[in-house]
Amino acid sequence: MIRTQISLDADAYRRAKDAARREHISLAEFLRRAVAVALGPHRGTDRPWMRHAGSLASGDVDASRSVDRVVYGRPRP
Repeated sequence: MIRTQISLDADAYRRAKDAARREHISLAEFLRRAVAVALGPHRGTDRPWMRHAGSLASGDVDASRSVDRVVYGRPRP
């Protein structure tokens, strides 16, 4: 984790502190979550199965068609 410093106006600071208190979390955790929401999903987490891509080989040149048929219930176009 990287430590950083930010500046907030007094009203934003008070509102963030109040929101963090309501959620029973620290201000730092509240701000981490707010940043995560603002940034949207991380590309590495929206398709976690992709980390396994290429790790297996069946030797079947038509394997992708078989996978499409099994996974999606339809032939590959």
